[in-house]
Amino acid sequence: MSASAHALRPPSKTLMLLEGRALHELGAFVAALPLLSLAPRGDGHPVLVLPGLVASDTSTRPLRTFLENRGYAVSGWRQGRNLGLRPGVQHGMVDLVHELADTHGRKISLVGWSLGGVYARQLAKMMPERVRSVITLGSPFAGSPKSTNAWRVYEMASGRRADEEDPRFGGRLSEPPPVPTTAIYSRTDGICAWQGCKERTSALSESIEVESSHCGMGHHPAAVYAVADRLAQPEGQWRPFDRSGWRSVVFPDPHR
Repeated sequence: MSASAHALRPPSKTLMLLEGRALHELGAFVAALPLLSLAPRGDGHPVLVLPGLVASDTSTRPLRTFLENRGYAVSGWRQGRNLGLRPGVQHGMVDLVHELADTHGRKISLVGWSLGGVYARQLAKMMPERVRSVITLGSPFAGSPKSTNAWRVYEMASGRRADEEDPRFGGRLSEPPPVPTTAIYSRTDGICAWQGCKERTSALSESIEVESSHCGMGHHPAAVYAVADRLAQPEGQWRPFDRSGWRSVVFPDPHR
């Protein structure tokens, strides 16, 4: 891990307090559904949505329901609350990736919110032949675990050190998966330092900025639209996110 990654500080207390706006973002999502229905439809391929720390499939239900209505075969992670890499969690996710890919006879896309996005990246590194694409939402894969305001919660929930990496689970966290990967992040994230949630730009990877809280990113209208847009790309024809036209108003310039 680079010195700059270690130097990242957690978001300020002010930003943490602003996480309360996640409830308003859920209301905005409901209000925006007529507009979100204009997002491109999918091709029916399976999508696995992974929740964040101490969250469960309940937290991702709005996103999963929206994606189902866009034409995808969507699954939650089916393991109750995400309390970190406790015994059996990794095997359960690996088995589910195999199940979904085998059942549908197609590669699957992985969408992960916060810690769920870290899992998604590692699963794609382990099974690239079964994974079509990865999308992360406020996932802290590029910085020190202590650049978040949740590392102590992770240690209490999981019984593991926050900086403990398991080489058997996909290797280094900061290394991008060998499949199309999109990292969605927010500079006003109150839980994770936004710099640690950005992906290096390459022929298969990109970052998309939204103006969202951390706890509301999974149902923030702009983030949900970006997820739908990325999932709708034909397999094998990945292109970077298009910010032209009206999108330039909603999605900030990545070079600012």
